[in-house]
Amino acid sequence: MDLEKFKSEAKRAQSAIKTLFARIKRMRPNDLDDTVHELHDEAFEQIDCLTCANCCKTTSPIFYQKDIERLAKHLRLRPSDVIEKYLHIDEDNDYVLNSTPCAFLGDDNYCSVYDARPTACREYPHTNRKKVYQLLDLTAKNAEVCPAVFYIFKKLEDRFKI
Repeated sequence: MDLEKFKSEAKRAQSAIKTLFARIKRMRPNDLDDTVHELHDEAFEQIDCLTCANCCKTTSPIFYQKDIERLAKHLRLRPSDVIEKYLHIDEDNDYVLNSTPCAFLGDDNYCSVYDARPTACREYPHTNRKKVYQLLDLTAKNAEVCPAVFYIFKKLEDRFKI
């Protein structure tokens, strides 16, 4: 996968993505969850996250208290030490990573804390969750980060013809 080509295409498509998702929000198709879930599965049959890891390289998940505690246990640190070493509070008052790429991302794109990763990482890119229409704004942002989400957008664009 050519990550730079993807980034360029996704950036150029942002207006179309927002337009399509606004249309879908207005339409509220009954089968949206099923459609997006099917496309999610299709996308991840073709796209290997380990060849990309763009999410880990460019964005920070939100860390909830239970995530911090799970990570602390995994790292054999106190939760306060995890916060001090790896996290800060952002403008939305959420704990996020101090920097990107993620401190736990290896050169091989494997996560060194995979079993203890935060909930946001476990659920990313959120395209297999229920009530997809509620997440369309987030999905639009994720389409610039995740080739699988961009793939889903392209398929939805074909289906809903903007």
